[in-house]
Amino acid sequence: MENNFHTYRHLDQELSALHQQLVEMGELVQNQLADALRALVQRDPELARQTIERDDGVDRKEVEIDNFCIRLLARYQPAARDLRLITTGLKTTTDLERIGDLAVDICECALPLIAEPPVLPLIDISAMARIAERMVQESLDAFVREDTALAVRLCGDDDEVDALHHQMFRVLLTYMVENPQTISRVIRLLFVAKCLERVADHATNIAEMVVYMVRGKTIRHLAPLPDCLPALSCIG
Repeated sequence: MENNFHTYRHLDQELSALHQQLVEMGELVQNQLADALRALVQRDPELARQTIERDDGVDRKEVEIDNFCIRLLARYQPAARDLRLITTGLKTTTDLERIGDLAVDICECALPLIAEPPVLPLIDISAMARIAERMVQESLDAFVREDTALAVRLCGDDDEVDALHHQMFRVLLTYMVENPQTISRVIRLLFVAKCLERVADHATNIAEMVVYMVRGKTIRHLAPLPDCLPALSCIG
């Protein structure tokens, strides 16, 4: 019995360490995304290059956390809530790492855009960026606070980013047709918009995993999601 007590206590300590590592990776990725968007909007090539160079740190953190999760699974064979936390850790690192990659993609688009005259004001991209950044922040807040109500609400916010993405696609496509000399720049802006749409998708994935971690309920692939929100809100 005493050995079991020590085992459970040690597992709790390890799970707390996992929780902290995920928070640290989330902060790292948030900084990457914020810097990528600032480099684009403020036309700062040095910041874009620095952000690209820091991506290795995100990749190392993903590998570190994944290896830690695998060791926990092998050592303790956890069940129920503990197993769900470890599973969430494995899936969340993947989404965070991909957000980091998308920040790099935005920087790689920003560098040639910075070197040329602006195509048009980045109004829609800025709007998309604000929502996508907020979604990443709130998905991590939901994880830290185990706030399923926030996680469920966040899943519905993805539609707003999708709508802005479609709107921007139509505007830029028209602009490109009317001004063929801007094609290369417009294509890069369209790619940035797609990156932001994918960031929102990954934030949604994290939010869905928070619900699974806390309540053991899978809300992925529930469509149309907005219609499901009132029913799902009761699980928070």
